[in-house]
Amino acid sequence: MKLDTICIQGGWKPLNGEPRQLPIYQSTTWRYATSEEMGKLFDLEAPGYFYTRLQNPTNDVVADKIRELEGGVGAVLTSSGQAANFYALFNIAQAGDHVLSAASIYGGTSNLFTVTMRKMGIEVELVDQSLPEEELAKRFRPNTKAVFGETLSNPGVRVLDIEKFARLAHAHGVPLIVDNTFPTPIHCRPFEWGADIVTHSTTKYMDGHACQTGGVVVDSGNFDWDAHAEKFPGLTTPDDSYHGIVYTKKFGKMGYTTKLVAQLMRDLGAQASPFSAFLLNLGLETLHLRMPRHCENALAVAKFLKSRPEVEWVNYPGLPDDKDHALAQKYMPDGTCGVLAFAVKGTREDAGRFIDRLRFVSIETHVADSRTCVLHPASHTHRQLSSEQLRAAGVPEGLIRLSCGIEAAEDIVADLEQAFGK
Repeated sequence: MKLDTICIQGGWKPLNGEPRQLPIYQSTTWRYATSEEMGKLFDLEAPGYFYTRLQNPTNDVVADKIRELEGGVGAVLTSSGQAANFYALFNIAQAGDHVLSAASIYGGTSNLFTVTMRKMGIEVELVDQSLPEEELAKRFRPNTKAVFGETLSNPGVRVLDIEKFARLAHAHGVPLIVDNTFPTPIHCRPFEWGADIVTHSTTKYMDGHACQTGGVVVDSGNFDWDAHAEKFPGLTTPDDSYHGIVYTKKFGKMGYTTKLVAQLMRDLGAQASPFSAFLLNLGLETLHLRMPRHCENALAVAKFLKSRPEVEWVNYPGLPDDKDHALAQKYMPDGTCGVLAFAVKGTREDAGRFIDRLRFVSIETHVADSRTCVLHPASHTHRQLSSEQLRAAGVPEGLIRLSCGIEAAEDIVADLEQAFGK
């Protein structure tokens, strides 16, 4: 089916006499007639549900819709995009391991990688994604377990060269994990370019209405874990907590997602709530309609900003003269997203004064919503970073992130214009 149809028809497929709309299984537990039946579930010997921390039918249906949109073999919903990125890496990395990540990533993810995961003994090294392959290849180590990047970086809106990073990862026997939140599978399908695992903050465009927080991890099923068994013992050697199960042997291409549920959800519990999954599904049903409008509005606003003498620069890959336009045309020929970055001339304080003068464009710790919103990362999401760290992350102090909603583009432009006038 086309992606438009999957947005509507994917996931929930009711049988005769069942509800047409996806039900909310608002229950923590399931009842079984015998101890043996439930025991098989705990041994991973039979499919089924017994506790929502591990799996829930509402969640699984929505995850399956996203899996189908991305073209993967398995998917798991999480309680947030942060949880999705953490689980995606922690499912294959442990204390003493090394991970390479593009430096131009969301500030919260950067902090997760370089502060919290470092405390767990996992070193995540941030690298400039624009470096040539031969330079990036020098950063790999024997204990490197994964490569990570964002298809469109938040907040700098830079395009990841997916094929380049996939070649590097696979040449060193590790998977490429890509956060595809901004373009969504409507505008970019990373598996088709060599990525192995995709994550999303479903809080953003997939929901589209700021109604729920959530995340998802999608596995392509393409990475051969057994071919590099020594690097991934958690998948390729017996798990003592499940009577010696070897995930890749018992579950094949579903080994990665089965382990993520059976171990990480069991022990850490960052599961999505069934009601949040229900709201997410409503958002997914219009994703294919909203994304083109977001892009149309962002392009119109980017052109307006380029014409203003108060603006120092604009980053939007949809602009023909943007430095990432060629990459965007390659990976996202039908559009990128509704987010753009720009800087007003002057100081960090001038950037703050400008956004204070906006009327209906609201200052929010949010992005990728049906309503237009704005943020000054150096003052908000990236506040903990030094000036040097901001530059390394591709987030200049004057950068303003503007997320164009699906209102009339003329009204968004008018609000920006009156703010400049003040």
